[in-house]
Amino acid sequence: MIFVTTGTQLPFPRLIDAMNAIAKDLDEHIVAQIGPDQAAYPNIECVHELTPAKFKALFEEARVIIAHAGIGTILSAKAAQKPLVILPRRHALAEHRNDHQLATAKQVANIPGIHVAWTETELSNLLKQDKLVPAETGPGPHAQALLQRLKTFIDA
Repeated sequence: MIFVTTGTQLPFPRLIDAMNAIAKDLDEHIVAQIGPDQAAYPNIECVHELTPAKFKALFEEARVIIAHAGIGTILSAKAAQKPLVILPRRHALAEHRNDHQLATAKQVANIPGIHVAWTETELSNLLKQDKLVPAETGPGPHAQALLQRLKTFIDA
């Protein structure tokens, strides 16, 4: 199962439209938490809001999580050790008040288990491959570099 989450504050029709189109090519159930979006998406199961318990259950059941570039979702994917594909919201497309999600995506793009789709085509391509690794709970690349420097200093 694929779980898609857009957050609860703003609709994200570009992501949900893309997932609705991709669903035709995937042999997998897709559940999408779409917030205040009122459009119809016939190829995926949509829910507007979820209780925290239901959100957690879907998150844990999912093979992969698809989301906007929200920090809460990124941290949840790392904690659950789930592969995460993010499609950042873009200010130029009136999806958010600024481009902080693009900045977030750039910062997390090299973290194992976090896969950034900059376009809907990249999102489709990522979902069609079997190489989506889970997010790790260990230290990120900056912490690893610091730990290596400390180890080198101590060993010297």
